Amino acid sequence: MDLISLLAEERIRQAEAKGEFRNLPGAGKPLELEDLSGVPEDMRMSYKILKNAGYIPPEMQLQKEIVSMRDLLRACTDDRERAAYRKRISEKEIQYEALLEKLRKHAPGALKQYEEKIEHKLT
Repeated sequence: MDLISLLAEERIRQAEAKGEFRNLPGAGKPLELEDLSGVPEDMRMSYKILKNAGYIPPEMQLQKEIVSMRDLLRACTDDRERAAYRKRISEKEIQYEALLEKLRKHAPGALKQYEEKIEHKLT
């Protein structure tokens, strides 16, 4: 180990001995690790930057909208509204499939895994 690593380890031991790590926010809870294995490798950094900025990929946004509309459809009792929801869901599904088809051309293998992870996460 180099000198900086040794100093860091020593400071961590001292802080732990003083109890400075007790009652930290999130203590005892599992870490939420990001799984970007389904995102093509050359796109991972850009997705992470966009996610940190509060932006989600268009395909995920469309899938979220579809899931929300399906929930609304199940709760809806008015026949006209149900028909309108079905139409909007169908339109969103067509947009989603068109977007995925476009992405398949750029990264066919990784996209399938990514698509499955999106659907699993949102359903």
